[in-house]
Amino acid sequence: MAERVIEVGGIELCTEAFGDPSDPPVLLVMGTGASMLWWEEGFCRMLAEGGRFVIRYDHRDTGRSVTYEPGRPGYNGADLVGDAARVLDAHEIRAAHVVGVSAGGALAQLLALDHADRVLSLVLISTSAAVPTDRELPPPTEEFTRFVSSAQIDWSDADSVIEYQVACARVLAGDRRPFDEAAARSLVRRDMERARDFAAARNHDSLPEGELPREPLSSIAVPTLVIHGTADPLFPLRHGEALAELIPGGRLLTVEGAGHGVDRADWPTIVPAILAHTAGPRSSRSAPGG
Repeated sequence: MAERVIEVGGIELCTEAFGDPSDPPVLLVMGTGASMLWWEEGFCRMLAEGGRFVIRYDHRDTGRSVTYEPGRPGYNGADLVGDAARVLDAHEIRAAHVVGVSAGGALAQLLALDHADRVLSLVLISTSAAVPTDRELPPPTEEFTRFVSSAQIDWSDADSVIEYQVACARVLAGDRRPFDEAAARSLVRRDMERARDFAAARNHDSLPEGELPREPLSSIAVPTLVIHGTADPLFPLRHGEALAELIPGGRLLTVEGAGHGVDRADWPTIVPAILAHTAGPRSSRSAPGG
């Protein structure tokens, strides 16, 4: 299915769907600062071929969604949570299985806390708790911290941004597997060429929170699967373990040697796990008020 720019509440968001609309819906929420392309098409099609109606979308300030002047975003973190519900509204879906990676996993948790009726289940990949908890969690690895503190980037220069993004992808992949630089470079280049303004993505680094839910993770009542790599440099494995412990009934799937994100090498592990987890009820095709 071709990309579709929706307009909900005056906000333009670019979405793309895969599969049969009568199948159980799965909404994919990428990390902040990243467009829908980071949910690779092959991954989406594997889920669709498994009998799911899959929707991916561009966050504000990424891809072909609404873009604001760099340094002057007209929205906050709570708006990004609301955008997930807006995408479901546009596709006339009352509730969906929500899969979030990295900061997208935090957005998925907040959606389940603030819009519980829109979420059938959660899959949280390479992420951490979105609300305060009493758990002591380890910081990012020294290598990741060193990269973030020393990286040089010129956001007005496309080549500089590409080199930075590829270097970041290398660090996030962890240190236990070979890094596919050619694939990462191709994805980054396509992402930049497609964006309305690739420099606007940095707005996500300084967003105010807005009005976010304050309920604990223990109030999440939907089935939750946590998927976490053992070599994640941003959120070491303990973050995933804590999520599975804090969310009632949460289950943890560890992926040996995996870093941060959804690596192609892990699709044969992750896709069947998501399909099994989302094999529950189908949602109504009508959105609230529809």
